[in-house]
Amino acid sequence: MTKVLITGATGFVGAALCGRFVSEGYAVRAAVRTLPITAAGLDGVDKVGVGGIDGATDWGDALRNVDVVVHLAARVHVMYETCSAPLAEFRRTNLEGTERLARQAAETGVKRLIYVSSIKVNGETSGQRPFTTEDAPALRDPYAISKWEAEQALLNLSKKTGLEVVIVRPPLIYGPHVKGNFLRLLRLIDSGLPLPLGALNNRRSLVGVDNLCDLLRVSLEHPAAANQLLLVSDGEDLSTRDLLLRLADAMNRPLRLLPAPRALLRMAGIVARKSAEVKRLCDTLQVDMTKTERTLGWRPPFSIAKGLHDTVAWYLSEQAEQDG
Repeated sequence: MTKVLITGATGFVGAALCGRFVSEGYAVRAAVRTLPITAAGLDGVDKVGVGGIDGATDWGDALRNVDVVVHLAARVHVMYETCSAPLAEFRRTNLEGTERLARQAAETGVKRLIYVSSIKVNGETSGQRPFTTEDAPALRDPYAISKWEAEQALLNLSKKTGLEVVIVRPPLIYGPHVKGNFLRLLRLIDSGLPLPLGALNNRRSLVGVDNLCDLLRVSLEHPAAANQLLLVSDGEDLSTRDLLLRLADAMNRPLRLLPAPRALLRMAGIVARKSAEVKRLCDTLQVDMTKTERTLGWRPPFSIAKGLHDTVAWYLSEQAEQDG
């Protein structure tokens, strides 16, 4: 039986991945910050406390008898950074912590490490052509820099040790238990307030958590995945307007969209100090999965319609519990 270590196991993706791997018969160990812990999705999972993640973390107990590591744990991108030296903080966890894990994994005989990076390494907007794995990095913030540096460290270590590395760069991930911007979008639609986003005809690639977990499952054992950089999405891109309409339909909520000009939206974002959020709503970010499909023979098994339906069903259930 293949034994898998999952870091970041208590997070949105990590919990879903643990549940998926357990259901498919893998022996799963979850690296968590502290013990004891009771978190959704970790039933049937061996849990090991590793403390904070940096260049000094001892992964010895977590890596014992492990065949494959899926590294999800990270200092994530934050909208309003308060740290005085953000790049150093991102590097401490995302670069130094990742490199430490990989070195110890190689030393203990782990065969493969799957690193979940970010499409932000490619850039913030793809423009006229979807992002591919051949694009030069367009690093716009400390988070993206730290993720790209971690990718390079892993590839260099792989050459020296023989540890197989798989790098996956997802775009925005959504699904049941989602947080952040996507959850805020659900709440906005649920509020019934008119939204000035009716004129947006951009295109955005998304990936449902179930599709991402499926790609990670395939990457776990597929021989052709070794030392590859892979992009992933649901395979259907939506404009912000279309996404809102689909979510509102799944919620059975009326949606009032006002056709505000993009320039006006950007100006409002500046005034409200939410330029980054507005930019993500307005800009195009598409990914080309051709390499992933060709290399692994993989296609997303779940439609974006199902992913959005499942996300909305979870959200409405949570709201009903809170109201009850």
